[in-house]
Amino acid sequence: MTKIPVIHATESTDSSNKVNLLGMSKADLGEFFVSLGEKPFRATQVMKWIYQFGVTDFFEMTNISKKLQQKLDEVACVLPPKVKFKQFSEDGTRKWVFEVSGGSLVEAVLIPAEDGKQFGRKTLCISSQVGCALDCSFCSTGKQGFERDLDASEIIGQLWVANQSYMEDVAPTERENRVTNVVMMGMGEPLLNYNPVVASMSLMLDDHAFGLSKRRVTLSTSGVVPKMYDLAKDIDVALAISLHAPNDELRDELVPINKKYPLADLIAAAKAYVYEENPRHKKHVTIEYVMLAGVNDSDEHARQLVTLLKDLPSKVNLIPFNPFPHAPYDRSSNNRIHAFSNILNNAGFVCTIRQTRGDDIDAACGQLVGQVADRTRRAKKWQESIQKRQDHA
Repeated sequence: MTKIPVIHATESTDSSNKVNLLGMSKADLGEFFVSLGEKPFRATQVMKWIYQFGVTDFFEMTNISKKLQQKLDEVACVLPPKVKFKQFSEDGTRKWVFEVSGGSLVEAVLIPAEDGKQFGRKTLCISSQVGCALDCSFCSTGKQGFERDLDASEIIGQLWVANQSYMEDVAPTERENRVTNVVMMGMGEPLLNYNPVVASMSLMLDDHAFGLSKRRVTLSTSGVVPKMYDLAKDIDVALAISLHAPNDELRDELVPINKKYPLADLIAAAKAYVYEENPRHKKHVTIEYVMLAGVNDSDEHARQLVTLLKDLPSKVNLIPFNPFPHAPYDRSSNNRIHAFSNILNNAGFVCTIRQTRGDDIDAACGQLVGQVADRTRRAKKWQESIQKRQDHA
């Protein structure tokens, strides 16, 4: 198993410079308590208060001594990223914009199951970077450019805040985590921020933290092939691939990282993830495929996709394109999407069509950008190039 470097606590962003316990692993937290002259088991106690009950005030942690409560209050804090603003959609979708250290902004989106049940499925889409370096041509977030990686506290803090939004009026010891599923599918490419992402997912799975099932935590990648092999060795979570094209020529255009890691390498890494590196019996890879009218949605494209995936246990999730200003694409028609889906279903694949949610708050797939500042000016330059082409058309 590849050894993951220790993720130490990050300093809080307030003036006190206390050690932020949010994002620390159980082992690191145990070492922290030893450094205070305490037993390592205190880590388990404090983790439960932080993650299961959403408590940040050490004086509310009733099973630790008054002396330790006072000591923790002096040297430590539990500091999630600051909520800059939040929006709740009429369909139940929730979106948060977080301000992280340095003033950067990132977003997370929670999508509840359509049944509307209080304790039904609630899936949180989490960001791993400020912006994204990959510049996929159909993604609004990619047009913002890349600013920096998020640390573990900033990643796991998004889940902490989402759960807290269901806990605010409940007594601490009566609280229950409501987020049932997490997808590392927000802003950024998770495998390009590897160590903090794996550390955060480990907390999601830890029974003393969020205790999510490994099948309910999904990492989505555009195809950083070497890190896919590392991931298979380091943690057992579900894998999704942002594919979007069934051949290299088209994928080079839509997902530029394909030029470095072409489809043959990507599919080989996906097979290794399922079978070879850490065998996952009866498991599959989710294939994400955005539907772009007249670009990748023909019957021939569907048949090419069937051939590409024939030996890879997979299910396909078709995603209607979500337009954004100056985007050079249109959404495929419902009839075209269903025709594409039928070809896959008839070939024996499980193929679903994602229902677009959160349109009224720009919370749909590919729209995670909102109020995020474009410090690289990539979006402005891209919009200027679109305007020039239109002026000369």
